[in-house]
Amino acid sequence: MEIAHSINKRQSNLYLILIILSGIIFFIPFLGRVHLFDWDEINFAESAREMIVTGNYHRVQINFQPFWEKPPLFFWLQVASMKLFGINEFAARFPNAICGIVSLVTFFLIGKKFKSPRFGFIWAISYLGSFLPHLYYKSGIIDPVFNYFIFLGIYFMYLAVSKDIFKHKYLYPALAGLFIGLATLTKGPVGLLVFLISFFVYFLFTRFKHFPNIKKILVFIFFFTIICLLWFGEEIVKNGFWFLKEFLSYQVDLFLHPVASHGEPFYYHFVVVFIGCFPISVIALPVLFGKSHEMNKDFLRLMKILFWTVMILFSITTTKIVHYSSLTYFPLSFLAACYLDFLVANKHKMRIPLLVLIACMGFVFSLLLAALPYVANHHELILPYLKDPYAAASLNVNVHWSGFESLIGVGYFLAVMLAVLFFYKKKNRMAIIFLFYSTAICLFIYLLAVVPKIEKYSQGPAIDFYISLQGKDVYVWPIGFKSYAQYFYAKKPATPVYGERDEQFLLKGNITKPAFFVVKITNTGFDSTCNNCTLIKQEGGFKFYKREPVGLNSQ
Repeated sequence: MEIAHSINKRQSNLYLILIILSGIIFFIPFLGRVHLFDWDEINFAESAREMIVTGNYHRVQINFQPFWEKPPLFFWLQVASMKLFGINEFAARFPNAICGIVSLVTFFLIGKKFKSPRFGFIWAISYLGSFLPHLYYKSGIIDPVFNYFIFLGIYFMYLAVSKDIFKHKYLYPALAGLFIGLATLTKGPVGLLVFLISFFVYFLFTRFKHFPNIKKILVFIFFFTIICLLWFGEEIVKNGFWFLKEFLSYQVDLFLHPVASHGEPFYYHFVVVFIGCFPISVIALPVLFGKSHEMNKDFLRLMKILFWTVMILFSITTTKIVHYSSLTYFPLSFLAACYLDFLVANKHKMRIPLLVLIACMGFVFSLLLAALPYVANHHELILPYLKDPYAAASLNVNVHWSGFESLIGVGYFLAVMLAVLFFYKKKNRMAIIFLFYSTAICLFIYLLAVVPKIEKYSQGPAIDFYISLQGKDVYVWPIGFKSYAQYFYAKKPATPVYGERDEQFLLKGNITKPAFFVVKITNTGFDSTCNNCTLIKQEGGFKFYKREPVGLNSQ
């Protein structure tokens, strides 16, 4: 028994070390390789930068004006990162990279607790080696941290009400309240909403058998409230309830009305999750719609409920953005791990329909990965078919392609087919390693070799122009499209915003310093709307204009 225990402990430690090393290798290097993307990445990084510039770490701002959409916790993490690494892309994304490593370790530890070290390892690498879950930890958006806190809150409340767990009966609801409070400080009350709906449905299914007693509920409420008051409380004391009213009003408006042209059809998130979370979106299907495969049935039920809660809730909302459904990646990876661990434990062959679906989706992904750099390098092939002048002009940016970038997609297809072959031959351990690590490697190389070049076609010319204006006392403004890049990349100082909020003032008013405009080439009427604007240059899909102060124009 002692020998077996020693072997299991050694194996568990090896799994843990491999997971940590995998997270470090795949999530941290080259985070700053590509510029931040509009809107969300630049939006959040700019809020953190403005905290540093103003020294006001309590109020979230954009353009040095109150930003009602988000609480400050994630921006505090970015501020800490920027204090260490400077105000740059790496620092903006570093908190999520650390969150990714911590999340993988968390999956392993929870999986080990409920099933085995092997199950925990499969859960962790299935998350690491799926498209959107992997990419989110290399981004600068709020959702990875937000989702992690919600997941931990749900996990600890499950422990608090579990019939099989008798220790720490008040520690678990305290931890649940702590983490749901942190989620609320990260992105707002939707974290509490998801938590409450998930457990309400869970207790309906269990007929309220394990409903927490009043003491546990009060412990949860106490710690949740204490955490929330760290920010909301101080804001109310300093500024009264008007701030809280504005904040909540914005959250409700975001739920009820499509914001920023993100009104998508009801099925939008179902398509995003199924395609974007390959391979786990395919592998999880037998458990999502079928058997438990020897897993803790109560926890499995809760994970299914969490998945459907998020999918339905954010399908109902009128504003639909890709990362709104990103919390589903946690339960989805768990369900996939259940099926994969079942295959390994019982030496079963993966179902043929799943193998076919993995092969087909692997082919489609590989084709897209291979085609994108090829088409970019030979854009003359598609120019006759492009009806959008902006897209056609964007392809004229001078980008160097080696010609070998398409081999990444080809290599990924071969790796997926080899994993399918291993599954077919019941070599499930090898198949799992091959499938998920090949996906992670593919994404790592693609983000390094291809994405920076693609970004040069899209927002590259505009961002390079903003960077050229750093340190200059000028106005910088995009015309005809929304952007936050002009603030972050031109490093806008904390000066009064009069005029910059009034586009017409910049175009026609008595400005006292130069104004620069970034205009898409499809905006053909711009010249007639701007007084004395001079075209500086055209690059890609953008035109760049300058308007001198009125006094200089009249001389």
